[in-house]
Amino acid sequence: MKIVWSPLALDQVAEAFASIGAERPFSAQEWLEELIDKASSLALFPEMGRMVPEAERPALRELLVGNHRLIYRRDEAEVVILAVHHVRRDLRSRELGPSVEGA
Repeated sequence: MKIVWSPLALDQVAEAFASIGAERPFSAQEWLEELIDKASSLALFPEMGRMVPEAERPALRELLVGNHRLIYRRDEAEVVILAVHHVRRDLRSRELGPSVEGA
């Protein structure tokens, strides 16, 4: 299964990496490696994440990576990483971008 990263998710990864790295560069690198590993594993196991509670849509799922939620949409052909969202922030569907509409 193909993994696709939305522009929003890529921006959020860069922002989180910079934020973590400002105080703990080594931790930022470990977090990024774990994030990439978990995202890559979705190619073989797209169902491994839990359903996003706020969305209540089976196609929208998430994995926890440190203090961040890796939010993705799965379909027959691909997994789309929609957002990388800090767990302490409220999640609103508009923050997931237009890709969430088809889920």
